[in-house]
Amino acid sequence: MNLKHKIRARDLGLPLAGKPGKWNAITDVAGVEVGYTTVMQGASDLVVGEGPICTGVTAILPRGRQETPRPIWAGQFDLNGNGELTGSHWIKDAGYFVSPICITNTHSVGIAHHATTAWMIDQHKEYFQSSHTWALPVIAETYDGLLNDICGQHITSEHVLSALNTATTGMLDEGNVGGGTGMQSYEFKGGTGTSSRLITIENKEYTVAALVQSNFGLRPEFTVCGVPVGQHITDNAILSETTGHETGSIIVILATDIPMLPTQLQRLAKRGAIGITRTGSYGGHFSGDIMLAFSTGNNIDMPPLGAEQPLSFNLECINDAHMDVIYEAAVQAVEESVLNAMVAAKSVATVKPANRVLEAINHQALCDVMKKYNRL
Repeated sequence: MNLKHKIRARDLGLPLAGKPGKWNAITDVAGVEVGYTTVMQGASDLVVGEGPICTGVTAILPRGRQETPRPIWAGQFDLNGNGELTGSHWIKDAGYFVSPICITNTHSVGIAHHATTAWMIDQHKEYFQSSHTWALPVIAETYDGLLNDICGQHITSEHVLSALNTATTGMLDEGNVGGGTGMQSYEFKGGTGTSSRLITIENKEYTVAALVQSNFGLRPEFTVCGVPVGQHITDNAILSETTGHETGSIIVILATDIPMLPTQLQRLAKRGAIGITRTGSYGGHFSGDIMLAFSTGNNIDMPPLGAEQPLSFNLECINDAHMDVIYEAAVQAVEESVLNAMVAAKSVATVKPANRVLEAINHQALCDVMKKYNRL
């Protein structure tokens, strides 16, 4: 993972609300680890099966590397369902999952699922081999065919395993990294972004954080801190000029150390959609705007099928009366994550249409527009 500091939204002086954590990243939630595999090869015309390749994999380990798999309490929400998040049926039914989260491109969900299953079995041999226990990995996707030979299916098991095996805590790279390598946002270069918020409830500090794979939106919608930036920076809006609609999606992963029940986490996941819409999107038909929220609280031991089972579990949960500050933090973190993905990104040549460049947002042009509205 390249930890060389890139410019982030706050570095530009954008008036973003809330107090970020140490890394201003999803890794500010204790125990959460993130790994990337970034694959960029070739710069010629598109030849399916050969390239150019501009894609990758992002891996999130919600509890890091635990000796025994334990449930990760979760809630899920779709603003618009034109996309994939495997494992979501069980999350909606049971309120938890027991796996990493991997995010990649649309045509690589299968290989990511296959490789993550193998990784889980390898990490926890006794857990899977001593009983009839099965793996249900959580794999999400967005479409990177604007910049990548997506139909060539270049992601391999080795790419997925590398992202999983290199997952770590601390500062995270953003922009053209991991699953976000080939993604666009509001017809600028998009990608992977993250952010966090520290909040205090009854004199106790907690963290709410987000990681997004940002690949959505058309230029006229783009809004930064209430300013209609996309209506001022109008050049090279490739999708508006060609397809007339967006060809992407956004995956939002929300993490917190606050002990929460699945129903509370589902409600938290919904607030991810508000964070998205603060950047201007209305959630288009061709976009998969998919949110998953999880809590690292209630770290209980759930024996595998066939082992002796406890009669019950004791779970702690936050009082719903304190949810407003949690919702606010989530919205702020998602909004900033999208902006971080865009501000950190670098321009990339397109493959479809050919001979164009998906440009990263110009920092000075962005700041000039913000100044016109007295927001900088």
